[in-house]
Amino acid sequence: MVSIRCKMMVKEALKKMGLHFIVVDLGEVEIMENLSNEQLQELKMSLLKGGLELMDDKKAMLIEKIKNVIIEMVHYADEIIKINFSDHLSEKLNYDYTYMANLFSEVQGTTIEQFIISHKVERIKELIIYGEWNITEIAHRMNYSSVAHLSSQFKKVTGLSPSHFRQLKDKRRSPIEQI
Repeated sequence: MVSIRCKMMVKEALKKMGLHFIVVDLGEVEIMENLSNEQLQELKMSLLKGGLELMDDKKAMLIEKIKNVIIEMVHYADEIIKINFSDHLSEKLNYDYTYMANLFSEVQGTTIEQFIISHKVERIKELIIYGEWNITEIAHRMNYSSVAHLSSQFKKVTGLSPSHFRQLKDKRRSPIEQI
């Protein structure tokens, strides 16, 4: 669950079933009741209708938590994060980074680093489109060591320099869910 809308959908599904939740958070729901198999199936179907999926596999849940922490950090963090992504993930999820990185690569077919870069580039596109900051400010905000590093990574992913992207009339971005 990435968005507030997803959380609201889950809460609504639980309320309709008369279930009481303790926590509905990014990729995680804690309810007070023990679910019967019938209730579990009903919840799965209700979530599927809303485009969401119930996961009960521990590894799949960890993958989703990794994605959610990255998305939250790249797209929604108010402050500049000066800690390494690997340290942040380990600290936030209480898992060894090497274990998470290996699991992520095995299941997703890409590295955590590539996933982060993809999201950072989408966030950079968004910031360029908004036009509030120049490339130097964006590089600083996105925790790049230099404008050159940001530009190089941006060009590798998009095929365009940030300044050329800014000049384009059709500034389409990819939805977070499609990255």
